[in-house]
Amino acid sequence: MIGKGKELSQELRSFYDGTGLRRICNFLNDPVKWKEHHFTISPPRPSAPYKVIVIAMMLRKEKVALQCHLYCHEQLYSSKAKIDIHWDHFGFPYGTADILCPLPSGCGTPTRVAITTGAIRNKGTEVSFRNQKVLTNFSYTFTSCFSTMYNFTNVLQVTFELLQYLGVNRVVVYKTNCSADTQRVLDYYTKKGLVEVIPWSLSNYLTVSRKALPKQDPADIHYFGQIPALNDCLYRYMYQSKYVALHDPDEYILPHWVELLPILEKRYGAGKCYIFENNWIPVEFALTPPPPHTLPQQKQWQNISGVNILTHIYNEPIAPKPAFNNYKIITNPRAVFAVSVHGVLKPWKTCTWTDRKIARMYHIKLRGKTELKPEQLIYDNRLLNYNAQLSSAVNIVLRDTGLLSEDNLN
Repeated sequence: MIGKGKELSQELRSFYDGTGLRRICNFLNDPVKWKEHHFTISPPRPSAPYKVIVIAMMLRKEKVALQCHLYCHEQLYSSKAKIDIHWDHFGFPYGTADILCPLPSGCGTPTRVAITTGAIRNKGTEVSFRNQKVLTNFSYTFTSCFSTMYNFTNVLQVTFELLQYLGVNRVVVYKTNCSADTQRVLDYYTKKGLVEVIPWSLSNYLTVSRKALPKQDPADIHYFGQIPALNDCLYRYMYQSKYVALHDPDEYILPHWVELLPILEKRYGAGKCYIFENNWIPVEFALTPPPPHTLPQQKQWQNISGVNILTHIYNEPIAPKPAFNNYKIITNPRAVFAVSVHGVLKPWKTCTWTDRKIARMYHIKLRGKTELKPEQLIYDNRLLNYNAQLSSAVNIVLRDTGLLSEDNLN
């Protein structure tokens, strides 16, 4: 039932500042907990018949009635919330949820919303909106969303330089903590305007798993809260970026995005979600390329924390279907409503597989125990094609951040 407008009490004036913003709040510096079991992230876009969707993390087994309190034109309106918990929760007790709030008559453009479990005296989580207008001109063409950085020690200058070369204008990093050297690199790219670091303090409120499944590491929520972070990034950049890519720092979609996306738009249709097949590159194998090719000589990088992706150029054979492929996506963020680690939850029909002859993704990481023999790996020199541009750019970053001295670079 939707409540009528009423004057705003003094108590609620501390909730609402009437700023006129409409889309996503900057919750993540210190998330607010209500009723012990539910955590709100942000209110994203309108979606008829519900005009406000608030992303939350909720205890799946608990049934709870929630109220939306919307502030419009110096008056407060209330409505009964609908709760939609995402089905892709990997079996953990908590899942990402959409809290859907109908807009009452006379409250077409709310500036604030609070979610509570009962009467308004039970202070819940209050959040503001951004981007009231539906925009068609974007600040960024390509935004990459990285979630979630926890005890991270891999220095990211090679990743950031490659992404810039591919055409990425913005990288969003959801960070709990990282090494001092990694922070130095994040600060460097933040100052340049490439990176936005979102403080991700979820581990202060829930026990976060370090693994993908409860049987691997029992906890409250999947892999550091990766799924709500990805959904937040989707909505946060919905009207800031033409396309959003959801992938990890050690995953690289090739070739050049500026040239690739027009091809995909023409072949599969514009404004869609494009799926890229994953190709594992195990770093356990240090293999040289076949003659006459050679690996780049970068001895000065040897003491820098992380993986030099230019020295790993052999990938595993693709597992035949129906084996799951750990694919990732580049999507028009305005075409989808909910995402997960691998792809889109709603609406799935928005997505289309990209022909691997046109583009593919490379995931460069330790694979652990494997029965593969070196001779079974497949040589792929695509990354080597970026050697000249990357090497010089990375050396500049290492010098400017003080990770390497001028003498070590000569």
